[in-house]
Amino acid sequence: MFVTEGGILHADLDSFYASVEQRDDPRLRGRPVVVGGGVVLAASYEAKAHGIRTPMSGRIARQLCPGLIEVPPRFTAYADASRAVFDIFADTTPLVEGISIDEAFLEVGGLRRVSGTPTQIGAALRRRVSAEVGLPISVGIAATKFLAKVASAASKPDGLLSVPVGGELAFLHPLPIEALWGVGKVTAGKLHDRGVVTVGDLAALNPEVLVSIVGPGAGHHLHELAHARDPRRVRTGVRRRSIGAQRAIGRGRHTGAELDATLVALVDKVTRRLRAGERVGRTFTLRLRFADFTRATRSRTVPRSRAGTQGWLAVGRELLEAAMPMIADRGITLLGISIGGLEEGDTEQLELPLAGLGFGDGSVASAAGAVAVPMGGQRATPDSARTLDGALDAVRDRFGMAAVTRGVLLGRDDQGEMPMLPDPAHAKRHTG
Repeated sequence: MFVTEGGILHADLDSFYASVEQRDDPRLRGRPVVVGGGVVLAASYEAKAHGIRTPMSGRIARQLCPGLIEVPPRFTAYADASRAVFDIFADTTPLVEGISIDEAFLEVGGLRRVSGTPTQIGAALRRRVSAEVGLPISVGIAATKFLAKVASAASKPDGLLSVPVGGELAFLHPLPIEALWGVGKVTAGKLHDRGVVTVGDLAALNPEVLVSIVGPGAGHHLHELAHARDPRRVRTGVRRRSIGAQRAIGRGRHTGAELDATLVALVDKVTRRLRAGERVGRTFTLRLRFADFTRATRSRTVPRSRAGTQGWLAVGRELLEAAMPMIADRGITLLGISIGGLEEGDTEQLELPLAGLGFGDGSVASAAGAVAVPMGGQRATPDSARTLDGALDAVRDRFGMAAVTRGVLLGRDDQGEMPMLPDPAHAKRHTG
């Protein structure tokens, strides 16, 4: 049978956060909406029509669109929507490679006999996401991952586009060079200065000339993409090399205590994900975004892999303390962490019943049914720290995340945390 279209789908939810808000509040539909306050985290297509983009400041966004509606982020709702969509992906094909909370590659080339052509499968997927989750999604279809992603972007909003086999260059070459992975503002500026505007212009360059403009690594990479060469296949079952989370904290001055509480919330959640996935890690990375939109990272590698909350929190606090002069000078709008160097192992995880567990003097408090566990007090031994982690995990698994919290987090709104894509090896378990 002659194959006329590729078997790789790139499915990408449209303006994901903003679309969830418009889905859940009918008053927002058809109106310019941004998610976030000090910084725009997401913008509806109605807002994008006014030139609003991420991560634009809220002040500039309001100047561009006086009728703009700003809503606070609800990351639990976004994680729930992502789970529902990824369940549809998994029901469509077992070959799913998630690349963010709102997009994935799907290999469907081998499903023609049972599910139809890739275009038919893509159309059915879009109908299901619309009917079952209530969200618009764009789908690109091609023989390579790169072209499928470009096709999904070209089909937006809420569209489907298939690049026919044999027609890859005719589709790709008229596009601007910014359509290529790896072409940002700096690289685009260098190429524009040489009169290279379209992908076709770039493809016509001698490889040596391209390397002289953008360097050897980027030059060879862009040369291959400009000729529609991308050998990567859809990969499944590959476990994450790092797990992280971040929180947008808005502009304005933030005290050390406020930043420490944010750090505690992030470390608590990320280490729980480590233990739930039976992983341990060795490298802690602190990520900062300043008020001028510049960024900085600081990292530290520990001698032995771990998953315990208290140990990683100590590392995070040391890095945050060292970064405080920069924060004081430049302001901060986002704090994020990740734990990398992940390995298999459940040595930090103890599944213990709460009965008979002593938390220590003054360590348990109750407020509206929640249990507060402070981070201060006597230094915990490794065994007692693992015991506490196991107990907290057991309570949360049974009664939900709100059932127990650390004392420093009482009364704080944790909705500013940005959810991370679930570990692909546990696609049916999406932990938000």
